Amino acid sequence: MAQTTVSVRMDDHLKKDFDSVCNELGLSMTTAIIMLAKKMTREKRLPFEVSIDPFYSASNMNALKESIEQMRQGKTVVKTIEELEAMADE
Repeated sequence: MAQTTVSVRMDDHLKKDFDSVCNELGLSMTTAIIMLAKKMTREKRLPFEVSIDPFYSASNMNALKESIEQMRQGKTVVKTIEELEAMADE
């Protein structure tokens, strides 16, 4: 079967970490990427869950901006445990 080359750009630190994990598993990075491509092709999906970190939700970002502004104005930022738990549930 004919072979082709695929180039992937990534952060140097990520590449080093990825290479290290692959080596620990006895794989090359090329083999790991080929395994990913074969699994995705076979299953027609990503083989792992992709989700958005709830920390970055709009309501949490607004609450953080509000708290930062209060700190800048020299005001004490006060949240009850109930408010904090409600924010965590959003």
